[in-house]
Amino acid sequence: MNLSSRTMDIPSQVKNPALVESRRRQIVDATVLLFIARGFHKTTTRQIAHAAGLPIGTLYEYIASKEDILYLVCDAIHAEVEQGVSEALALAKGGRDALARVIREYFMVCHRMSDHILLIYQETQSLPNQYRKKVLENEVRITGLFMEVLAHLMASGELPHIEERAVELMAHNISVLGHMWTFRRWFLGRHYTIEDYIALQTDFIIGLSNQNPGKVRPF
Repeated sequence: MNLSSRTMDIPSQVKNPALVESRRRQIVDATVLLFIARGFHKTTTRQIAHAAGLPIGTLYEYIASKEDILYLVCDAIHAEVEQGVSEALALAKGGRDALARVIREYFMVCHRMSDHILLIYQETQSLPNQYRKKVLENEVRITGLFMEVLAHLMASGELPHIEERAVELMAHNISVLGHMWTFRRWFLGRHYTIEDYIALQTDFIIGLSNQNPGKVRPF
């Protein structure tokens, strides 16, 4: 999984940044499945070290606590989501296509990482305040990408101009609708494929109707 430079503020006894990043990625890859299967509180640092193929002493050269690892896991998940959305935005040509591409990529990332996203929601309260604040900031940063594409959409005339706070609310709606697939997949998965879900929610978000496919409904 991807690790962002934001995690370099976690203290490490090792002074080689490249080695720290490599080892921490190794730890995260081993830990995320343990946290999903066993939960944060029932997973021990000894189990994490064993899964990562590291002696327990070596593990503590790269992190100071299990909470550090949880933050690294949360940040890695956010970094992967953010990268997927950013790449979709870069490939989009503008207008409706830009928003549709971003929505699709974001929802597909949520689909692939359903267990990971659920883990963040379940275990964020276990983080110290300073880490919890950073996890929430990561969520806001991803929402900001949706605000960016909505702003482009208004500038191109594909979406009527709306006030800034409404744009912000729409961006949060996109974020939550992606997460809804995670929380409600026990029901939604029986009635919709992920492709169905993306198509229906994209039409809902953009505000198109089947009768007037070129007309954008006001939100």
